[in-house]
Amino acid sequence: MVMMMSNLEMKLCGDLVLREKCDVVENITPDILHTLDEMVQMMRDQNGVGLAAPQVNITKRFLVMMNPDTDEVFKMINPVITKKSDKLCTMEEGCLSVLGPDDLPVFADVSRPESVEVEWTDENGKPMAAKMSGLPARIVQHETDHLDGVLFIDYLSPVHREMVMRKVRKHKK
Repeated sequence: MVMMMSNLEMKLCGDLVLREKCDVVENITPDILHTLDEMVQMMRDQNGVGLAAPQVNITKRFLVMMNPDTDEVFKMINPVITKKSDKLCTMEEGCLSVLGPDDLPVFADVSRPESVEVEWTDENGKPMAAKMSGLPARIVQHETDHLDGVLFIDYLSPVHREMVMRKVRKHKK
């Protein structure tokens, strides 16, 4: 399978690719490494803190994210959340694929586990593991959800989801 690697295009809420369950990455190819680099640049350009492959129209299990506190960037291939804390935390969440009429992400409060343990393969093929809490935990949960076709709006009550979707529908096509 050949993947187009130049000029990644951000997919927006309503695009069916955002609802697909992504395939495991079998081999870390030069294409994937190049795409990870492009995704980091795109994430930074859009002032985001994470970006998953389906958001750029690739149905493979990889993502990029950063820890906003340290600016450390993670390139995660086949990430798996192996443990979630029982304690939940509610924070405002947005998504580069869920934009409102002003071309900026629409935000809503989402409850998620406060801390998680995650395992992934890095861009060098090395197995990695980390315990994350606070913002990094939230970001990795949000981004790994994308790999399963789940958006943060899926966690909202029907009323709140409709409020977000009203803003999304006003987004310039």
